[in-house]
Amino acid sequence: MASVFYVPSSPFLCPLKTTKSRTKFQTLHSSQKPFLIKSLQLTELDPKIPQPVQTFWQWLYDEGVVTAKTPVKPGIVPEGLGLIATRDISEGETVLGVPRRFWINTDTVAQSDIGNVCTGLEPWISLALFLLREKWRDDSKWKYYIGVLPECTDSTIYWSEEELSEIQGTQLLSTTMSMKDSVQNEFQEVEKEVILPNKQLFPFPITLDDFFWAFGILRSRSFSCIGNQNLMLVPLADLANHSAKVTTEGHANEVGGPAGLFSWDLLFSFRSPLKLKTGDQFLVQYGLNKSNADMALGYGFIEPNSARDAYTLTLEISESDDFYGDKLDIAESNGLGKTADLDIKFGQSLPPALLPYLRLVALGGTDAFLLESISRNAVWGHLELPVSRANEELICKVVRDACKSALSGYHTAIEEDEKLMEEGNLSSRLQIAVGIRAGEKKVLQQIDDIFRERELKLDELEYYQERCKDLALVGGQ
Repeated sequence: MASVFYVPSSPFLCPLKTTKSRTKFQTLHSSQKPFLIKSLQLTELDPKIPQPVQTFWQWLYDEGVVTAKTPVKPGIVPEGLGLIATRDISEGETVLGVPRRFWINTDTVAQSDIGNVCTGLEPWISLALFLLREKWRDDSKWKYYIGVLPECTDSTIYWSEEELSEIQGTQLLSTTMSMKDSVQNEFQEVEKEVILPNKQLFPFPITLDDFFWAFGILRSRSFSCIGNQNLMLVPLADLANHSAKVTTEGHANEVGGPAGLFSWDLLFSFRSPLKLKTGDQFLVQYGLNKSNADMALGYGFIEPNSARDAYTLTLEISESDDFYGDKLDIAESNGLGKTADLDIKFGQSLPPALLPYLRLVALGGTDAFLLESISRNAVWGHLELPVSRANEELICKVVRDACKSALSGYHTAIEEDEKLMEEGNLSSRLQIAVGIRAGEKKVLQQIDDIFRERELKLDELEYYQERCKDLALVGGQ
């Protein structure tokens, strides 16, 4: 099955907006630990915190995941639920060490009752099935963790048709709909091949909505690229919220360490990227390179920081192009392909590959002599500078026409969006919608401005073809 689950290099979980308890929730029976030091008592939580979270915290304590010395605990924060410091914490200090036996990853699935039927599935699909089965089981080891997972987030995959209409014309809408279609297709296939043929393992109904719940949990709360782990959930660690104040990554590691009074294991280690005072929230960075659209799709929030606003220009070498083979060869020799998705961020310069690729796509006529170069890398070097006035004029026109077409697809103007944001009082999802569509339009306007200014300077540019003519390399003596 084709995978639709992309896990970037530094993903983290989304803020838990709401915490809903399960309809059936068993009372915790604490196991007696004969070597427990009586003077160390579990750090008490805010009474306002929902009971499932209180129970979850007690479970972690009983299992030795946290102790009275653990410097963070669950707390009520502006995002809903997060981790707060129980004492002053130094920058770089380790705040959590979750033993491997509490990680939920493909190894966990392989060792479970459904391990055999999940062989060969994409990791996210096997983890989704595992989550759904454990959510159904009253005797699940993970019931206290699953009991604190939200029923949904503000991710656009959960939006209604009316809510999605607010991002009409945006790339986020097309990405969201594409992802929803892909998840639905995956569900239909896994239902036919795994769920229905194995009713003894899945003796309960699994709907598309259930599958979307599991997908959303994994998308928003999983960690990847930690040691040898490609995708995993880490209870407690996934309560850490994101903050733009954190400007570094790489604070989660897989290390060896004590996993109990007399045991040693691999630990998921979390270090604080910031210096904290008692009562401060422990915050992390979900990904410095993520756009606001990435944030909205994966986690259900955006940053007001316009540096996160981005737009993706997709360029393509047409198969009907007379020089298709040569152009494709040159593109592939320089790390690109038939198509190129180039992200343009607000306030930043154009991606280095954008102009060369555009010139390559537009190359034709008397400019086609460049394709005859023996060295494909040499061709790319020539494309980094203007080739001819006709070529440069064409790429400006194509890009500007594309920007104008994209801008016409939105149902509001930038000024209307900015007015709505200034007035405030927007629901969380409408705030995301307005921010996304305003951000995309600002980037499109920026791109159009760049190529408009380039058009105005066409007569001032020095072109490679003209230099070649002066050297009698093209167009006669």
